Amino acid sequence: MTTPPAPVEYAVAVDHYLATLRLTEASRRVYRIALASWTWPLVRRAAPPGRARRGAAAPIVPLALLDAPDAADRLADALAWRAAVADPRTVSRELSILRGAVTWWRTRGWVRGDPLARLRAPATPRAAPRGLSPEQVAAIFDLPAGLREQACWRLVYETAAPVERLLALNVDDLDLVRRRLRADPGVRWGPGAARLLPLLLVGRSQGPVFLARRRASPGTPVRDRCPVTGRGRLSYRRAAELFTTATRPLDPDGHGWTLRRLRAAGVAHRSGEGRGPSGGAVPA
Repeated sequence: MTTPPAPVEYAVAVDHYLATLRLTEASRRVYRIALASWTWPLVRRAAPPGRARRGAAAPIVPLALLDAPDAADRLADALAWRAAVADPRTVSRELSILRGAVTWWRTRGWVRGDPLARLRAPATPRAAPRGLSPEQVAAIFDLPAGLREQACWRLVYETAAPVERLLALNVDDLDLVRRRLRADPGVRWGPGAARLLPLLLVGRSQGPVFLARRRASPGTPVRDRCPVTGRGRLSYRRAAELFTTATRPLDPDGHGWTLRRLRAAGVAHRSGEGRGPSGGAVPA
């Protein structure tokens, strides 16, 4: 089989690479966003921050720039900047996606060198994330965020359960009267989540507790789609992004906090190491 000539544009090379992968629609979109995000540093421009990065039109970049003498330095700078503002797991995933694409392009002869040879993903911290103070937690709950976000944050803090588990909940998993999960009564929440969850779930008795803003794609499993609104389940990546963006004004470093830190604060408060943001102990 004859190898086609190298495409001129990076975006076209991305299309060829993604066509070889067996991905869901959602995963393909994640891959495309991740690969597009590396185009800005190749032309010495900063990628749009936060949510704006997902919908921004990436610059037109010649694929040959990956073989430029300073391509490795540009990508290293971009990796360092990204590592300063994003979760290490997110950065590692984005670098891994680019590495897979570059490896495939090199096997086709479209890229000669390896601009990623010196790049290493940031180390994922093994220690438990540092929690937030009661004053910081109180400031979070005072933010002018939407009902979905406030209910999610309250549930994370008051249950101290893994965020992924909470986002995977469906409406019928909740015992709203007893403030606990039906299948696991040990996961309980306090008055904050108890006040917000019924408001969030008005008119819904099935489907995901936390919904994305967009309608679900046709291939979305029934469990991950609301039968009333047709919207899909809120993803961890989007929930984390929303929280970090919302808390950026509260963070002295200006980066924003992570949901893992909010959960760590909940763990500490539930175990008696701290007190709730209102001055009382967080209910067990």
